[in-house]
Amino acid sequence: MLIAQLTDIHIGFAPHERPEELNLTRLRAVLARVLNGPNRPDLLVLSGDITDHGDAESFATIATLLADCPCPVLPLVGNHDSRAGVLGAFPHIRPAADGFLHYVVDAAPGLRVICLDTLEDGRHGGAFCEARADWLTARLAEAPDTPTVIFMHHPPIIAGIDWMDPAPDEPWIMRLRAVLQGQDQVRAIHCGHLHRPIATRFAGIPLGVTPSVAPLLALDVSPIDQNVPDDRALITAEPPAYALHRWDGRDLVSHYEQVSDWPVLARFHAGLQPMIAGMFAERV
Repeated sequence: MLIAQLTDIHIGFAPHERPEELNLTRLRAVLARVLNGPNRPDLLVLSGDITDHGDAESFATIATLLADCPCPVLPLVGNHDSRAGVLGAFPHIRPAADGFLHYVVDAAPGLRVICLDTLEDGRHGGAFCEARADWLTARLAEAPDTPTVIFMHHPPIIAGIDWMDPAPDEPWIMRLRAVLQGQDQVRAIHCGHLHRPIATRFAGIPLGVTPSVAPLLALDVSPIDQNVPDDRALITAEPPAYALHRWDGRDLVSHYEQVSDWPVLARFHAGLQPMIAGMFAERV
């Protein structure tokens, strides 16, 4: 089972660029790699900030590009999106009874995917209210022995990118930690929002942040003073990226790939067959 995760696409940022909007160009490159490359996924997760302004035109662009996607698409809402926009572009998604865009998918025999809604309108950072906590608690209780992967837009962590980080004691983070503590069936949490590849743990669970399709954030974990512009790099032109999560029925392994036009330095031809065979021979 292969789950591709694209995040922070931000379609609609500077949409009048010529000949084409930069983020749209980057998305086309990633989709070509993901959907036409050697690792075609069984699921495609869009983990939020699909658009830059939550506007209908940008969502329509995304819907058109994915109209012929050969696998199910699971969209999440990010702080740049709107719930109405997500529902308009992806009508197969239905809001829960509480109005939030969270849902569960049986992705494969023995694997559940839970998509969380961490949007609070008007707020850049994440949210996880009592209603969402009740919903997630109930969903986890439904299948306490089934391996589960959680996707959400906002990482509930302090990554060290000072201007993007939440406060460490934000109530929504404490609330989510309380729900997830001791939930051993949750094998991993995968997020977006921070535009960089990051690996850590939360509530004892492995947590990964997938790098963005849109331009990445500069890696600078030095403190920042909001009152002192220090000319530090904020956004970089690093290549777009995505994640590929591989489930083999027992373990979940995550790969991250940048999408760029680099040359192939070696291929599996007859001259390298002895090397490949030797590696297989070493397996116990």
